[in-house]
Amino acid sequence: MKNKWMKMDGYWWLVEILLFTVYQCALWICKLCAALCLPYMVLPYFDWQDSAVASTTAGSSITTTNTTTTTTTNATIATATVTSQALPTNQTSQTTQAAVAASTVTPSEEIPHGWERRLTNEGKAFYMDHNTRSTSWSLPSKKTSKKMELVASTTSIQAQEQDDSLPPGWETRRTADGKIFFIDHNTRTTSWAHPGKSEIPLPLGWEAREHSDGRIFYIDHNTKSTQWVDPRLELKNKPTAKIEYDRNYRQKYINFRTTLKQKPNMPKEFRWQVSRSRLLEDSFNAIMSVKDTQLLKSRLYVTFEGESGLDYGGLAREWFYLLSHEMFNPYYGLFEYSASDDYTLQINPDSGLCNENHIQYFKFVGRVCGMAVYHAKLVDAFFIRPFYKMMLRKKIVLKDMECVDVEFHNSLKYLLDNDPEPLSLNFTATKDHFGEVTEVELKRGGGDIVVTESNRKEYVELMLKWRFKDRINAQMNAFLDGFSKLVPLNLIKVFDEKELEYLMGGLAEIDVEDWKKNTNYLEYAATAQPIVWFWKAVETFDNETRARLLQFVTGTSKVPMNGFSELQGSNGPKKFTIKKFGAVDSLPCAHTCFNRMDLPPYKSYYDLKEKLKLAVDNTEGFEIE
Repeated sequence: MKNKWMKMDGYWWLVEILLFTVYQCALWICKLCAALCLPYMVLPYFDWQDSAVASTTAGSSITTTNTTTTTTTNATIATATVTSQALPTNQTSQTTQAAVAASTVTPSEEIPHGWERRLTNEGKAFYMDHNTRSTSWSLPSKKTSKKMELVASTTSIQAQEQDDSLPPGWETRRTADGKIFFIDHNTRTTSWAHPGKSEIPLPLGWEAREHSDGRIFYIDHNTKSTQWVDPRLELKNKPTAKIEYDRNYRQKYINFRTTLKQKPNMPKEFRWQVSRSRLLEDSFNAIMSVKDTQLLKSRLYVTFEGESGLDYGGLAREWFYLLSHEMFNPYYGLFEYSASDDYTLQINPDSGLCNENHIQYFKFVGRVCGMAVYHAKLVDAFFIRPFYKMMLRKKIVLKDMECVDVEFHNSLKYLLDNDPEPLSLNFTATKDHFGEVTEVELKRGGGDIVVTESNRKEYVELMLKWRFKDRINAQMNAFLDGFSKLVPLNLIKVFDEKELEYLMGGLAEIDVEDWKKNTNYLEYAATAQPIVWFWKAVETFDNETRARLLQFVTGTSKVPMNGFSELQGSNGPKKFTIKKFGAVDSLPCAHTCFNRMDLPPYKSYYDLKEKLKLAVDNTEGFEIE
């Protein structure tokens, strides 16, 4: 027996090591269990909803036993039941009561929305953020809470949305209800307004929302109604606040139309009949026979000889269209095409040789154009830019000559850039009258005045005045006399020369795909990133901005009858061209005589779009070739 125990004593050290290992494992298991259970014992969190406190206070059922204690409340943690085992009855009851008491505390501090104040078992206050499901020992401020709530509600819904039109450092996100807002990481601020769009604020009580198909509609909370039309376009002459000047043609057009009102006690209609074979002559006799031009402002009823039809606007519209082709046909000698293309018109200075009664015909053309503007019809004709400037009584500059006669333009520009004395010029202009060349003095005694560096600017100004005004002064005055009988000239001064072109000739629908197919590139590939961004910007533009862009590069917003493939330049057909040229901090440059635009290699879509719009809206004074 003794030997047996002596043998066991030899292995006692092994038993001690085994017991010590078991003890250490048990100790680590206890620590792990304590760490896992501690949040539920110290920071009880019964529900993430605001009704958790009320439901917990309303009633809780606590059942305890000597061996197993189960705590059950109406507001549970993720619908789970918390069970505590091998705890004394009195200890479990105290813990549960402390948890319930902590959830029903009504703090005196002003707590931000979505936050809750609770107490630990030791009575220490902590704060629970239901927005981010986090806890904090310190009382949060309202500003911090709102920012955390906004960020948390967006990051959990969807990831960042890409918007190329945003400036660098900006980001687009959505709130929980789907409303878009913008984050500026440069200043760490947020905004509901798009940073790349400076819009006129909506009237008081209005709200803009996005339809399921992506269209924007507007809600008037004052009358509880909705509409598709932007209410800012219907403000007319009653703006809610002083606004800055805006190149919004549609807004100007609405304001313009409200001022064109028919005088009371006038005839309700004006009827006349024309023959399609004698359209110009019959129309001239009918319109010019009217002594009181106020009659031309009444309802128009036109009938074509030998045709039965009721005019509810369609026949009058057809009459304006057909008559435009007759009046502006160079065959009749009243107008001629500019030297740069065969679709922009200018007054023929020799119109008197083709028609002895040409002054009356120009007055007739003015009346017809005035009728078209008054009755919101269109004339199928586009004039050179100086023509619209003369209607607005604006000064004509050298750049206006570029889209009319490129050779004459280049000659005058050379004169301004070089010493004119070797050319031996004087203040006279030459006039070619059917092969007979005569000299016309630009100023009294101009034949004896030599052009020098000191007076060359005056020479260029007088030459432009003679070229565009003096030669056609009688015809232009007759046209304006007829036009002003229906539309006062002071009313159209709200428009610039480009917008006046839209007013009279309309905004033609521009086919971007046809435009893209008939575009040439110099030092750019069609797949180059700036080119891709350029066409993306064009596609986002409305029709007015596209027309302005086309007018910026080609000199006119009119597209040839057969599309962009027949676009004309100074020396015949010339397609729309984009050339890689210029520094990235400069604006695009247009050369209207070549239908070419110099586009710098911008580094971002936003930069390209903003500089392109800036150049298009401020074309006066940009570099010319």
